[in-house]
Amino acid sequence: MNNQELVIRDLAVLWHPCTQMKDHEWLPMIPIKRGEGVYLEDYDGNRFIDAISSWWVNLFGHANAHINQKIIQQLSSLEHVILAGFSHEPVIELSEKLVELTPKGLSKCFYADNGSSAIEVAIKMSFHYWYNHGKPKKTKFVTLSNSYHGETLGALAVGNVELYKDIYGPLLMETITAPSPDCYEREEGESWEAHSKKMIEPMIEILESNHENIAAVIVEPLIQCAGSMRMYHPIYLTKLREACDLYNVHLIADEIAVGFGRTGSLFACQQANISPDFMCLSKGLTGGYLPLAVTLTTENIYSAFYDDYNKLNAFLHSHSYTGNALGCAAALATLEIFEKDNVIQNNKKLSANMANLLKPLADHPNVGEIRQTGMVAAIEIVKDKQSKQAYDWRERRGLSVYQHGLSKGVLLRPLGNVVYFMPPYIINEDELKLIVSTAIEGIDIAVSRQ
Repeated sequence: MNNQELVIRDLAVLWHPCTQMKDHEWLPMIPIKRGEGVYLEDYDGNRFIDAISSWWVNLFGHANAHINQKIIQQLSSLEHVILAGFSHEPVIELSEKLVELTPKGLSKCFYADNGSSAIEVAIKMSFHYWYNHGKPKKTKFVTLSNSYHGETLGALAVGNVELYKDIYGPLLMETITAPSPDCYEREEGESWEAHSKKMIEPMIEILESNHENIAAVIVEPLIQCAGSMRMYHPIYLTKLREACDLYNVHLIADEIAVGFGRTGSLFACQQANISPDFMCLSKGLTGGYLPLAVTLTTENIYSAFYDDYNKLNAFLHSHSYTGNALGCAAALATLEIFEKDNVIQNNKKLSANMANLLKPLADHPNVGEIRQTGMVAAIEIVKDKQSKQAYDWRERRGLSVYQHGLSKGVLLRPLGNVVYFMPPYIINEDELKLIVSTAIEGIDIAVSRQ
């Protein structure tokens, strides 16, 4: 079996995610035969460093021996069981560990299948909480410009990336949008902290004017990942928590992409020393192995649903694979690696190395900004450095970087004209050098096109 044979079979029956399928008339698809560590290998024997952790999920490499062993062990006893009226040890143990590791006050875990579903749970719980407390008018959600929270209709509604959202506008609930604290937009000479602190003011005005109708504010702490990896200072979260408390509004922290060490701490909210009312987790939760998501919330919110059945106050939301035992086993194995391998401290060395490798790009005439938060780094490709004028999106300059990366054995998948790195935490110095040098070469090729 070779790549071309599988591509022909694939295109006959598959519709791929986030893809204009006509591109594959000229852009080769790559069938993957196996993964090992940071590498993916196709059916023709080519190997690629997975510099984006397979859509940000893989933390400790492909075919990780420890996670493999734990899943196999679980498979021999229980693969799945309904979680309504039943339970099992892996989901109990995982919940205990998550309550222990997440910010103080988050004491209850509600499981789903994927990140978008975790967001749906938080949205519904927040509204339903206020309804159960006799405040049915609190139906609005406040989101940030350039935010992204998933593709299901509720999650899409509380996001704000036009590319994904606009076409489905007629199907979506109305939300309130506050300007993002995105520090790429800061004035010359303004610090990240000063800009982020300034940008809380429009949010406070929204809450002051509309708090009686607002159920919750939802944010991606520190990094708006799908929104071109735009970043901001933790002070915004600190001030936002204060404002939500003042105006009696819930705070939903979408840590689906930024949780589990991506930002330099186990959870991004910890850098602001805050605890949200809801925290949504997925992606790295299972180390990139199996679909699993969880929405953590407080005892106060849980108690609003705890009542006699005939009051009809229960949260009657479910997913078939809620709390899947194999997924929980993978998640427990992932958390064990964090504990035994001192991952957060090791990541600080890796992120410092990444920053040093990116320094040569600082004076590049077509790099508007190099930004980094922990193990996430991004390079903004621009037409003009001084004005930060962007290239026309239809020119697809980032695609040239992607293609060059593949030719050099590196999987880079830019977000428009933003090249980013979000590698597995087991990447070594030589592999880091290769992905950065490949990206630099790719950027030079992309900006030299006529």
